[in-house]
Order: sequence, then structure tokens, then C-alpha cells
Amino acid sequence: MTHGLTSAQVAVAKANHVPRRSSRSLSAIIRANVFTLFNLVIGVLWALILVFGEWQDSLFGLVIVANALIGIIQELRAKRTLDKLAVINEAPVRVRRDGGEREIHPRDVVLGDLILLGPGDRLLVDGEVVDSDGLEVDESLLTGEADPVHKHPGDRVLSGSFAVAGSGAFVSTKVGTDAYAVQLAEEASKFHLAHSELRAGVANFIKYITWLVIPIGALLIYSQLHNSADLRTAITGAVAGIVTMIPEGLVLMTSIAFAVGVVRLGRRKCLVQELPAIEGLARVDVLCLDKTGTLTAGGMDLDQVLPVRDGHPTGDTLPVHGGRPADERLPVRDGHTADGPLSVRGGEPVEEALAALANVDGHPNATAEAVRVRYPAAPDGWTARSTVPFSSARKWSGADFGEHGAWVLGAPDVLLHTGDTYDRAAELAATGTRVLALCRTDSLAGTERGDAAVEPVALITLKQRIRPDAHETLRYFAKQGVTVKVISGDNPVAVSAIATSLDIPGGERSIDARTLPHDDPAALGELLDTHTVFGRVTPRQKREFVTALQARGHTVAMTGDGVNDVLALKDADLGIAMGAGSPATKAVAQVVLLDDKFATLPHVVGEGRRVLANIERVSNLFLTKTFYAIVLSLLVGVAGVAFPFAPRHSTLTNALVIGIPAFFLALAPTLERAKPGFVPRVLRFAVPAGVLCAAAVLLSFWAAHKSAATLLENQTAAVITLFLTTWWVLVLIARPLTWWRAALVGSMAVLFAIGLTLPFIREFFALEPGNLSNDLTAVGISILAALMISVAVKVAGTLRT
Repeated sequence: MTHGLTSAQVAVAKANHVPRRSSRSLSAIIRANVFTLFNLVIGVLWALILVFGEWQDSLFGLVIVANALIGIIQELRAKRTLDKLAVINEAPVRVRRDGGEREIHPRDVVLGDLILLGPGDRLLVDGEVVDSDGLEVDESLLTGEADPVHKHPGDRVLSGSFAVAGSGAFVSTKVGTDAYAVQLAEEASKFHLAHSELRAGVANFIKYITWLVIPIGALLIYSQLHNSADLRTAITGAVAGIVTMIPEGLVLMTSIAFAVGVVRLGRRKCLVQELPAIEGLARVDVLCLDKTGTLTAGGMDLDQVLPVRDGHPTGDTLPVHGGRPADERLPVRDGHTADGPLSVRGGEPVEEALAALANVDGHPNATAEAVRVRYPAAPDGWTARSTVPFSSARKWSGADFGEHGAWVLGAPDVLLHTGDTYDRAAELAATGTRVLALCRTDSLAGTERGDAAVEPVALITLKQRIRPDAHETLRYFAKQGVTVKVISGDNPVAVSAIATSLDIPGGERSIDARTLPHDDPAALGELLDTHTVFGRVTPRQKREFVTALQARGHTVAMTGDGVNDVLALKDADLGIAMGAGSPATKAVAQVVLLDDKFATLPHVVGEGRRVLANIERVSNLFLTKTFYAIVLSLLVGVAGVAFPFAPRHSTLTNALVIGIPAFFLALAPTLERAKPGFVPRVLRFAVPAGVLCAAAVLLSFWAAHKSAATLLENQTAAVITLFLTTWWVLVLIARPLTWWRAALVGSMAVLFAIGLTLPFIREFFALEPGNLSNDLTAVGISILAALMISVAVKVAGTLRT
């Protein structure tokens, strides 16, 4: 292996600068919040009012400033949170420079760097392999092929892939935007944003409303100009109708809800790499958990070494280095410790072989690391001539030590299949203990093919550390109706024991994934629906599990921390990675729990449900306004009468029944479960509610007009009806009326009453409630309309309660 670049070469080499995908740039945020179609329309209408009307009627123009400022500020807060967490989440890269190994930030990698690889390391740049010790690379994220590829010196490696077994090194040949994965991301051919029904629904609303506003607005303008002798009245009436049709705050409230969710979760050390992922967990009804690293904490402890004599477990436990404590490390020289020779039982060097295997890999996995705590160094003379690194697909690792023979360490049910040792391993696994078999083999290659003799020498047991927060978190998901599936590469009996100890429903029954149908997705999906615990699951099968569950209509979240989880994380509706997991795992997940706290997941679920439920409430408010404005504008345009209220009137009512309440409702806590069908459900509420509000307003305006009252008195009657009917819509949407929601709704009614009472407010908003008959008629019509709206909502069954 070369010595890598020198410091002088690094200083002049091209660096690996790639824009983070976690957030938009400042200029993009400003453009997105300022240069919108709605801001353009409102700006033109605002200019018309300033030219032809009174300045009080131009207050709606402040919506442009408010929307832009609030949107920019909230998204900048979210951007700062995301960028800080993204830096924490970025795993360092191991490189060799000036002849020494060091860890550097991914952005500090340069062209020509010698980059070192171990299991779980993600390739951030393209390069050429210069050293390989059983190096296997998974390129499935690029090619779709799940089988790992053996890499040899001279082979090409691509960014976006990750090492799954062995170790090696490569020289970077393409960095920054020249790297394959970056170009692929820009083309959006493999990397995609999490689907958001909410975002898509709001976008569809905006699109269709835009097409409606143009012809209806043109009709309204023509009608008002053609039938009004007063140009100022005609312009203000037309503008009032068009402005009210535009749901100008809907996009803003959606953005705020997402942004605030990012900030809230960021405080809990939860990195949301894609904003719609907040929504994703709210819709999840199946949560697939990888036992290791999720239900169990990272790392294990070596418990017992049980030697085998004549093919039968002895039941004895080997002493640890002459009976010393397990955590005391002793030097090993010439096969001896300070307390004497290493233990040898049944003629086999059990501890020597175990120590040699644990130390053969410079980047040990959790199992090897647990063994190395007891056996920190390989005995002299045990030099590996060839190795087979551990992989999740094989379930074992091994090495050929020449005169000492070839040894393998792995899953008993994979290496042994039958026999007394196999049965004893199954008994131990049933207690929840992780069991490994130490075996001699005739040939490593033959073992991999399955045609070499394998002789058991010892059983190794390891203690797994159950997460202290696992029990409470799983109980939360059970209450929320989220089905948990435990999917693990470990022995199914051992996984079942852990699931049972955590009171997971159905945890007492387990399935060995090797017995599952691989060519019948329907049968596989049925078994997944009826069972909870699955063991000996390969990485490819985890991916198949996710696909099969999705095919049965489930929204699937997958958690994991190892390279064997990457494929499933990528294909799941929502991938959740542990912060201590492999870089490859964190790269493909939409959500990363940076502090590894399993208990954070309920907060993520709660945040998603808050966003969905509250934005649906807000959408009902805004679109009710849009539809009553559309109906009013159509009827007024066809009838050729004056519009029933002025822009300042709509500004007042919209602020009290939509703007202010929507801000609080969009950020309120809630545990309501997400339901599919966001768009049709909102339309089933907003259309009848909007039509009834419009009919009530026109009826009040017509009744007041028949009484020969002034235009201001007629408009005041219409405004009273508009406020009362839309206020009742707010009451229905705000249910259940907790104390703060009741206070919010009640305070809006009080503010409107104050506006009708105080002379300077009445004058500012052009209200003249002096005609008692008209006002009482308006109240009566409003009560009747409110009852009809309640019936329509009940029939539609659209509201959350």
C-alpha cells in the first residue's frame, strides 16, 4: 500500500465539495417565498386598489410581506438546525497521508487521496482499488443488484456504494460534482424524496384554484365594471372577490408546520434529512425493527466458551485466562499467558483459535469486538494465509492459519444444521442468548460452497444488552395501532425470546426466513401479516419483506444500523437509521436518530401526526374560504350585482376566522392517527361548507338590499353573516374543543364584536351595523346556515374528532 498524498499535494488537489441535500440555499429560500404566483396576483390587485380605491382596502397586500417573512424565517431556522445536525451525522473518512492514517471530514477528501475501507464504510467518491483483503462492495444503490461484488486491486469503485465485508483501500479518481453518485442524484434517477401526500395535495389545490381564479376573476371584473356606475366600487368589489378566492396562507402554513417539525425534532437529536419524512411516520402502520442496534444496544459481552468433545457439548465452561476476571487483558506470548498455557480441551486449541479469529480483521464487527475484549491479541504463530470476512449473507467468517488449520466462527444453524451441538445451541438460543459455533473446516472455499466438512469445536455465547427504553417505546406503538415486525439475521428462537421479554404481541412465535417462499410474493406477504418475529433474514430478504408488506397496502417504516439494513431502508416508505450505525445506513435513511435513542421514535411519530392533522384542519379553513369566494364571484358575475363586501371586510373576517386561528392550529399538539385520502376528504368538507356560506352571505345581502338600506348597511349585514358562518366552520374544525381551543375560538368572536362596537374600528373597516332589522336577519340566516353546514359535515363524515 502506498503512503498516500503529502500535505503539499493535498493543498493543491481538488477537494470534495458537494452541496448538502438536507436544505436549500439562502437565495433559494428567498426566491421560493417571495417569487410565487400568488404573490404576483395579490401584488397586482394591491396596486389596483392603491390606484383606484382607498388605502384601507389595500391591507390584504400586507399578506405578501407577512407570508414571505414568516416563511423565510421559519425555513432558515429549519436550515440552521438541519445543517448543524448534518455535520454531526457526517462520518469521518479514513485516509492515509504522509505515510500515516488519519480521519478527516468528507469535504476534506481530495483528488488522489488514498482512502481506507472497512465494513459499513460508505464510498463518497469514485476511485480505483489498490489494496483488497476480502473486500466486498455493495453497489445495489447504483445498479439495483443486491449481491456484493468482490473487489481486487485495479478494480473501479463508485461513490454511492458501500463496503459490506473485508477491508481495503482505493485512490480517489473523481471527487465533488464529478463523482458518479452526485451526478446520479442530480439526474434524480436513483435518489428520491420521500413521497408526501400532503405536499402533493396542497400543490394540486393550488394548481386547480389558479385555473379557476383566471376565468372567474375575469367574469367578476367585467360584471362589476359593466353594472356599476362608480369605478372605485367596481374595482374594489372585483378585487375583494379575487383576493378571497386565493388561499394565500395555505402554502405558508404547510411550510411552517414542516419547518417547525424539523426544529422540534432537531432538539431531540433527530436529523430529518428530507422534510416530507416528518409526514411519513405519521402514516406508518407497520414498523420493521432490526433487533441488533434497535431493540438491543450496540455491543455485546462474551459470556461463555463451551467446548465440544467427540461431537457432544461437554457442559463445561473454559476459564478465562487462568480464572482471572473477563475484563482483565493479559499479554499472549508463544501461546501462553502470564498464568500458563491457554486452555486446551478435547485436544483442540479452542481459545487460541478463538483469539486468532477475533484478531484477524483490523475492523471487527460487534461480535469480534466482544471476543477481543477477552482475547486482545492473537497467539504467536497464528498467521492467516487466507480469510473469509463476515457478511450478513454468509452469517460466518473464517481464516486458514496454515499448520493450525482452517477455522470458522458463525451461526450454528448455518454451519452445523443437525447434531447434538446444534440442539444444544438451539436450547441456549431459546433463552435469548446469542450463540456462535467455533468449527474446524477442511476448506474455507468449500465451506462457502457448502461442500466441505465442518467439525464443531466449541459453542460461544454472548450477552446482548436490551435497550432500557425499548419496552416503553414498543408499548406506545401498540397503543397507537402500529404493528411491529422484528426482522433479524440472528437465530429466530433467540430473537423470539427477546421479543417475548419485551411483550411484543406475537413475539412467542418465530419463523426461520430460510423456510419462507421466495418466488411467491403473495404468500410471503400473508405470512408477514400473520407473524411478528423473523430470524435468519438475509439483506435481500429484508428488502423483499418491505416490498411484500407495501404490496398489501401497508405504509412501512424500517429501522436499522448495519450495512445489512441498507437495501430495506432505501425501499421502505420511511428509513430510520441509528446515529451509531454505519455511514451507508445513515446515508440512505430519511431520519437519523443521532443519539441512538429508540425512545425518540414516538416523538417523531407524534410530530408527523401533528403536521398531518393540523394541516388538514388548516386546509379545511382556507379552502372553505376559497370555495365561498368562487361561488360568490360566479353568482355575482352572472347576476350582475354589486359584490357583497369590500376587500377590507374580507381582510377582517379572514384574519379572525382563518389567519390567526390557522397559525395556532397548525402548530398544536395532537395524537390523531393519519388517514389516507387527504385531498378528497378536504374537498368533501370545503365544497359544501363554502357553498352554504356563500348562499347565506348573498341571501343576507339581498334581504338588506330589499329594505332600501345604504350600501354600507347592506355590506355590514353580509359581513356579519360571513363572519358567523365561517366562525362556525372554525368551531367544527377546531374540535375537540379543549380549553385552549375554546379560548381561541371564543376570543375571535369577542374581537369581532369589539370591531362592531368601537366607533374607530367600525369606521376603519367601513362597518355600519345601525339597521337592527337587517342585522337580526343576518344573524338568523347565519344560524340556519350553520345548522345546514353541521348536517353536511356529519353526512360527509370528513372531520377528525
